[in-house]
Amino acid sequence: MKNIIYLACPYSHVEMSIRIARFEESARAAAYLIHQGMFVYSPITMTHPIDLVMADEGDTMGTDYWVDFDEAFMDVCAEMIILTLPGWQQSRGIAREIAYFEAAGKPIRFLEIKDHGFQMA
Repeated sequence: MKNIIYLACPYSHVEMSIRIARFEESARAAAYLIHQGMFVYSPITMTHPIDLVMADEGDTMGTDYWVDFDEAFMDVCAEMIILTLPGWQQSRGIAREIAYFEAAGKPIRFLEIKDHGFQMA
């Protein structure tokens, strides 16, 4: 079985432009990690387009659904890499993900944006 990386990234924000920027950076980070030979699950990259469709339709699954959704993937991921975008330390979602990975004894690493590229911290 291949090890799968869970790429954590802040997402929620009152401004849609911030959510879109975070989505775009998470997609770039996932591509970077994939180019490094990793198998990556990027929840923001996957769920942002779904969130837009649901918002347009006036429908939402609610926080409880998305917590369960994320945990289903966290269960099968071998480790978590946190993309350290501004706001990551205040993100309740990332705090929850860190607690989940720590409780499971799975490693947590950090990915920083450096000089128009990425660097593991």
